[in-house]
Amino acid sequence: MKGIIGKKIGMTSIFAADGKQTACTIVEVAPNTVTQIKTQETDGYSAVQLAIGDKKEKHATKAEINHFAKAQTPAKKFVKEFRNYSIEKNLGETVTIDIFSEGDSVEVVGTTKGKGFQGVVKRHGFSGVGEASHGQHDRQRAPGSIGGSSYPSRVFKGMRMAGRMGGDRVKMKGLKVVKIFSEKNYILISGSVPGHNGSIVLIQK
Repeated sequence: MKGIIGKKIGMTSIFAADGKQTACTIVEVAPNTVTQIKTQETDGYSAVQLAIGDKKEKHATKAEINHFAKAQTPAKKFVKEFRNYSIEKNLGETVTIDIFSEGDSVEVVGTTKGKGFQGVVKRHGFSGVGEASHGQHDRQRAPGSIGGSSYPSRVFKGMRMAGRMGGDRVKMKGLKVVKIFSEKNYILISGSVPGHNGSIVLIQK
């Protein structure tokens, strides 16, 4: 497996040679620094730790400063571990956008936008009661019945109800690398990517 940490910039669309329009997400992928290499002998599994975004020393703990000093780099804001990394890298080296090429099939992991407390219509796609005639009032977006009285005399676990929505870790599969701008560290990925603009995402292959 190979992967890299990026930052979602926003969405755009590009036109192919045949005139077909494709919606794309722009992800900025600055060079990732290798800050730790884990092996089967020392840690029980093999992985590569990547980090981006410099952090001011006054905002970092001594443990963080010493950890990143081994890679001869300042403390970083975002750190991610990639297991069974297929690219051979040494401590302190960088991983760039060049590990991907146009046409690659990738997976993108991110945290979805938080929607707060939402009702059943927005959260689960309920249609409501339909018409507002025959004396109905303020029932259009209500959940309706949630359980029987005499049987089962309780509400089953997992009942779809109102509650907190969004803020979930989501992996989008089957996305394609449409275009790469190496000079700007931009990668265009087909379709939508979870998270708000400016959020951190992981691109894996």
